[in-house]
Amino acid sequence: MTVICAIAARLLHGLLPPKAGAVIGEVVVAVFLGLVIGNAVSLPGSLTPGIRFSFHSLLRAAIVLLGAQFSLQQVMAIGGKAVLMIVILMSLALLVAHTLGRLAGVPGRLATLIGVGTAVCGNTAITATAPVIHARDEEVSFAVATNTLFGTAAVFVYPLLGHALNLSSAAFGSWAGTAVNDTSQVVATGFAFSDAAGKVATAVKLTRNALMGAVIVGIGLVYSRGERSAGVHFGKRIRQSVPLFVIGFLVVALLNTVGVVAWLGARLHRDLSHDLQTISRFLILVALAGVGLSTKLSAMRKIGATPFLVGFATAATTATASYFLIRWLGPAGG
Repeated sequence: MTVICAIAARLLHGLLPPKAGAVIGEVVVAVFLGLVIGNAVSLPGSLTPGIRFSFHSLLRAAIVLLGAQFSLQQVMAIGGKAVLMIVILMSLALLVAHTLGRLAGVPGRLATLIGVGTAVCGNTAITATAPVIHARDEEVSFAVATNTLFGTAAVFVYPLLGHALNLSSAAFGSWAGTAVNDTSQVVATGFAFSDAAGKVATAVKLTRNALMGAVIVGIGLVYSRGERSAGVHFGKRIRQSVPLFVIGFLVVALLNTVGVVAWLGARLHRDLSHDLQTISRFLILVALAGVGLSTKLSAMRKIGATPFLVGFATAATTATASYFLIRWLGPAGG
C-alpha cells in the first residue's frame, strides 16, 4: 500500500506546474495522500504491519544509505556546529514545557514527555523516556498524539515559511533539523524544501538523536532520586538510547570518506553514490506515505485542549528560537 501511495505521489507531483512543484515537494504529496487515504478509507488490518514496517524500518534504511552522500568530515562539521544550537533548544523546550505545564495544571510527567518529544527525538524519545519516569499509558498517548500533530503540520507549513523567508537550503535544513520533532517528520520537511536541505536536516537530526542518551540520563536522575529499583531499568534504557541507524549512517559515511563507495562503483561500472541516493529517495517517499497512512486524525481530536496548547507553545517557542539562532550563529550546513 505504501509503495502504491509513493508511486502515485511521484506521478501527481509530476503533474504540478513547475513553480508549484518547486514549493510543494513530492514528500509533501506523499504524506498528504497517505493522510487522505488513511482517514477516508477503512484499511484492512492486514496492511498494518506493512505500513508500520515502511515508516519505521524503511525510513531508517534510507537514512543509512544517505550516508553515501556525505564524507565523515561533512557530518562532523554539520553536527559539530549544530550541537550548541541543539543543547540550547533542548534546554529551552524542557523549560517551557515544564513551566507552562505547571501553570496550566498539566501533570509533570506529561509535561516532561511533551518537552522531550519536542526537544530530542519525537516519539522515539517519548517512548524511551516514559518507562524511566514511570509515566502512565494515557500520558504517553497524549504526548505521542501531540508530537504527531505538530510534526505532521510542520511537513506542510515549514517549507512554505522557508520559501517565504528566502532561507537557503543550509539554513532551512538547520531549522528543520533542530526544530521539527520526529525523525520521519524532519526528513519529510527537509526534502520537501530541497534535496540539499533534506541532507542537512537529516545530519542535524541525527546529532539530536545521538544526544538522546544524555537527556535520558539527566531526566532519569531527576525522577529516580537515587532509587535503586529504578536504576536497573534506567541503565537498560540508556544502553538502548543511541539508535542503530545513527551508527549505520556514520559507518556508510566513513566508507564513502575512505573511498570504498567509489571503488565498489568502479568495480560495478556504476555511479554507486547516485544509485544509492535514488534508492534512498524512493524509500523515503514510501516511508512517508506510511506516516500519512498511519496518522489518524480522529485520535488527535481526543487530545485535551490544555496539553495541546502546552505542546503548541513549546513547539512554537522552539521553532522561533531556532530561527533566530540560525540567523545569529549561521546554518549548520554553511
